[in-house]
Amino acid sequence: MVTDPDHFDALADELRGDLRRPGDAGYDEARQVWNARIDRHPAAIARCAGTADVMAAVDFARERDVRLAVKGGGHHVSGAAVCEDGLVIDLGDLDGIRVDPDARRVRVGGGATWGQVDHETQAFGLATPGGQDPDIGVGGLTLGGGVGWLSPKYGLACDNLVSADVVTADGDLVQASADEHPDLFWALRGGGGNLGVVTSFEFALHPVGPEIFAGSLVYPFERTVEVGRFYREFAAEAPREVRLLFGSMVLPDSDYYPAAVRDTRVAMLIAFYAGPPTEGEAVLAPLRERGDPLMDSLQARTYAGYQRAGHAGGAMRTDLRSQYVEAPTDAVLETVADSAADAPSAGATVFVSPWLGAETDPAPDATAYPHRDPAHHVLVEARWTDPARDDEHVAWVRECQEALRPHATGAVEANFLADVDSEERLRAAYGDNYDRLVDVKTDWDPTNLFKQNQNVESRGSADR
Repeated sequence: MVTDPDHFDALADELRGDLRRPGDAGYDEARQVWNARIDRHPAAIARCAGTADVMAAVDFARERDVRLAVKGGGHHVSGAAVCEDGLVIDLGDLDGIRVDPDARRVRVGGGATWGQVDHETQAFGLATPGGQDPDIGVGGLTLGGGVGWLSPKYGLACDNLVSADVVTADGDLVQASADEHPDLFWALRGGGGNLGVVTSFEFALHPVGPEIFAGSLVYPFERTVEVGRFYREFAAEAPREVRLLFGSMVLPDSDYYPAAVRDTRVAMLIAFYAGPPTEGEAVLAPLRERGDPLMDSLQARTYAGYQRAGHAGGAMRTDLRSQYVEAPTDAVLETVADSAADAPSAGATVFVSPWLGAETDPAPDATAYPHRDPAHHVLVEARWTDPARDDEHVAWVRECQEALRPHATGAVEANFLADVDSEERLRAAYGDNYDRLVDVKTDWDPTNLFKQNQNVESRGSADR
């Protein structure tokens, strides 16, 4: 494997974009990702200016047996976007977005973020399901499935993918769609970064906004289980326009919140209605009348503004785990409350969301993403700044995960897998689609060049 940075001179000569190496301006910024626990030092980072640069970088890595990583938004907890002592293909400059409002389609560069997409599509009153943080990369979220506020109504990000331009392990550019390379297209929709480098995505768009109805209901923490029952009852009958979250967090010390709840752990419901605000206000009225909340911020808002409100801030030390439960039973709600009560810091949260509506419409084998049975997703997340507190935060996430395990379905989200997860959890992320995904991987990447990810290994690649 090439490790001497001087060996990359040949690649630098081929690129229109920059090749950043240790000591170069911008190198440290380019190797940073959302999870600050990741501190890897690539031998080189190719800041690609176009598809030709991506093709050249893939060829270089394949021909010289260089470890390869692909960075879009760099927002995955595993930090898979960067590798130690290898080559990173940085797609950040491939962020062009072109909206066709008549066809209700948008073409998105592989380095774009969801905030950029929303900005462009909302100019035409259109949107596609995407991440709830504007800094999340389009590529990583979509390739792993991709849930957002619009998903109960319009499905996952991968369900709205119409076509993709892909640089394969051979360094070729192909387009994958239902009509062209349908096997590759199937695998891209949920198979993660295992198949190649997607330089462009085409999505279906839907009429959304510009105003929607959304906000939060905040309650004292000691009422967490009771609030969870409100969530359970309302989610069971809610129309597809509603996405509802229940959980616990510490609210910021901000004038936006009543003094009684600032810098305080609370129970809360977060509700979103993907339709006219007047409809949303009527639909969510029964939920607002329950339990006398300390704060009710549900109101008409712009969709783009609400998406921006999900900004999680810059890089912080992060650990998270997720799993599905069949139903938010009282035992599950009590576990959520007990775990939140033991949270080690203000950045530790537990949230539950229903997996219903359009998210569950496709057959489990329609895409590589397999989780189509109705359920409830539980996300346990910790974010902190002090490296000396790593162990206690990681332990808290694991303990909460174990406490929920007796109630779990066994399904796992690929977009929330960490780099230390077992093969068992990897297989659970793809369910019964795993073997078919291995077949497609073997056809398109037989030597497992694209392995810096939630890796599905090609058959026989370990012997090469």
